[in-house]
Amino acid sequence: MSELGTLSVLFDLDGTLVDSEPNYYEASRQVLAEHGVPDFSWTEHQRYVGISTRETVTDWKERYGLRAPVEELLAAKNRRYLELARASTPAYPEMRKFVELLATEGVPMAVASGSSPEAIEAVLGGTGLDAYLTTVVSADEVAHGKPAPDVFLEAARRLGARPADCVVLEDAAPGAVAAHAAGMRCIAIPYVAEQADAPEFATAGLLLRGGQREFTARAAHDWLLRSA
Repeated sequence: MSELGTLSVLFDLDGTLVDSEPNYYEASRQVLAEHGVPDFSWTEHQRYVGISTRETVTDWKERYGLRAPVEELLAAKNRRYLELARASTPAYPEMRKFVELLATEGVPMAVASGSSPEAIEAVLGGTGLDAYLTTVVSADEVAHGKPAPDVFLEAARRLGARPADCVVLEDAAPGAVAAHAAGMRCIAIPYVAEQADAPEFATAGLLLRGGQREFTARAAHDWLLRSA
C-alpha cells in the first residue's frame, strides 16, 4: 500500500491539470460572434470557469438572447474547442510531476470534469496524461454538473473509494463547492487569482492563493502525507 494509505486523488481537468481556458475562450468567442454577439471578452469568459459546457451555453442563450437551440450551441462550441484542443493544450509542469509521483506510489487517481468525454479524451491523449489517468468522468455522464457533487461522487464510485478518503484538486469556485458537498477534502489552486478570497474556497483544506505559480508537486504531496 502507498504511504498515503487509502487516499485517492481526483483531478479537475481544465485550469487544474492543463491550461485549456484560452482554448475554451477562443471557441466561445468564435461561436458567439457567429450568433451576433461581438467582442466577447476574457473577463466575461471568466464567469464560466468551472462550470460545464452545457450549463455555459444554456446561460448564453438567456444572457444574450440567442435563438439557436442549446444543442446546436453545445455542438458548435465542442467542435471548435476540440479543433483547438487537439492542436495545443499544455499540461502544467508541476501538475504532470504530481500525477507521475502519485502514479509511482500506486495512488488511485481519476479525472472529474465539466468537459465533454470527447474533449477530455483529446486533452489527456494530447498531453500523454492518459497513461496515468484512466478513470475519467464527464459532467455529461451524471445528472448535474459542478457545483453539484455528482462528478466527484461518480469518480469515487468508479475507483471504489469512500468520499472521505478522496482529495480533489480544483481551480474554480464551483468545483470547490462540489468537493465539499461530496464530503471530500480539496486542494484549491484558483485559476482566476482575484477569486482566491471567494467564500467558496474557504472550505478548501489547502488554498494556494497564487494558483499554479504557487503549486509544486512536492508541497502537495507533503500536504497529502499530513492529511492521510
